Amino acid sequence: MSRRKRTRYNPLEESIPESVATHEVDTEHTVAAIGREMEEAETGPVVERIERLQPSKMLPDRFQPRRILPSAIRSRFFAGEIDCYQAAREWLRMAKDDAGWRAQIDELLAMGGSFEEHGQIKPITGVWVSADDGGFVFQIETGERRYWAACLRVAHEGLDEEPLLRVEVVKAPSRHRQVIENRHAQSPSAVGQACEIAALMLEMKGVEPDYTLDDEYEYFRSALSKRSPRGFWPKVEPVMQLSVRRMQQLIDLLKLPASLLELADRYRVPERVLREVLTLPHESWEEAIWMAIQQGLTSDEIAQLAEDEKATKPRRRTDDAIRRPERIAFSGIRRFARAAINVADDKGLRQMLDDVADEVIVQGLAEELLPLLKRLAQLIEARRSRL
Repeated sequence: MSRRKRTRYNPLEESIPESVATHEVDTEHTVAAIGREMEEAETGPVVERIERLQPSKMLPDRFQPRRILPSAIRSRFFAGEIDCYQAAREWLRMAKDDAGWRAQIDELLAMGGSFEEHGQIKPITGVWVSADDGGFVFQIETGERRYWAACLRVAHEGLDEEPLLRVEVVKAPSRHRQVIENRHAQSPSAVGQACEIAALMLEMKGVEPDYTLDDEYEYFRSALSKRSPRGFWPKVEPVMQLSVRRMQQLIDLLKLPASLLELADRYRVPERVLREVLTLPHESWEEAIWMAIQQGLTSDEIAQLAEDEKATKPRRRTDDAIRRPERIAFSGIRRFARAAINVADDKGLRQMLDDVADEVIVQGLAEELLPLLKRLAQLIEARRSRL
C-alpha cells in the first residue's frame, strides 16, 4: 500500500495549507490560501527542488507587475549591458539626489542586512530558462526585492564575494503568485495595483508578454483595449481585496504615459489624486503630478486645478517650465490667496491667519519666511504702483 506524500509546511511561510488552516486565520493568510488553491488546481505541486544560487545566476522578470529597478537603469540591465552589481551601484548613486529612490534603497538595504543577522527566511521562486549566451539563467517569479536587497548590500558594503540565496524551482511561473507575494511583502502603490490587475487579466486571457517591447508598461496597458474574460472580476476580488469598481478605476490609471507612471509609482502618489490628474488636459499631467509630490496636493486640490484649467485658456508648458521654482511658489501663493478670499467674514479670516501663523512657528519656518514675504510684498507693491 503506497503512502500518501505529506504536504510540507513551514510556519515561516506566508500561506497556510488547508490541512492546517483554522477559522481564525487572518485575512492575509486567507488571501494567500485562495491564491494558492487557484494555482495548484491548474499546475499541481508548485515546488520541484530547492537550490542555493548567486544573484549573478538569476534574472528578474521584466514584466513583474511591481517595478523595482529605475527605468534609467533597467533597460541596460535587461539588455545585458550591465550586471546586477553595476546596476545596484548606479541605483545607489541615483538615490543620493532622489527622495523617492532613497526610501526604496533604505528599505532594501535593511532587508539585505537582515539576511546577515537572521538568514533568508523566505526563498526566491522561479524557473530555469535559456539565456542569450546559450546557457541557462534562473528567472525570478517571486522575491525580486530579496534579490535586489542582496545586490545592493554587496554594492553598498563593497563585498568581494557574492552571497548565496535560497531559491525554489517551480513547475510553472504564475502572475497570481507574483501578485500575492507583492501584496504581502509591501502594500503596492496605486500604479503597482493597476499593473497587477492588468497582469491577472492578461494571464487569464492567455496573452504573453512581448519581450521585444522597450516599454514594459505597454504590455500592462494592452489590457485597456481588451474585454475582461468571463468570470474574471469575481475570481480576482479575493486576491486583490478590492471591489470591482475600484479595480476598474485603478486599471484606468494605465492611460498615463510610462514616465509619469514610474514617477507616480516611485513617490506612491494616491489613486484618487491620479484619477483627478487624468481629468486635466494631457499637457498638464506632468505638472500636476509634480505638484502633488512636492506640495502634497490632495485629490480635491487637483480637482480645483481642473476647474482652473477650464476657466482659463490652456497654455502648453515646456518640461523645463514645469519644475521652475517660481511656478511651484506661485501655485502655493495662489492656493493661499484663494483660501483666504473664500473665507466668509473678517472674523473667520483672522482665525485662519492666526492658525497659519501658529503653523509657521511650529514648523520652524518663521526665520526664513518673514524676510521672503517682506521682499515679495515690496516687489508686488512696486509693480502695482506702476499700473
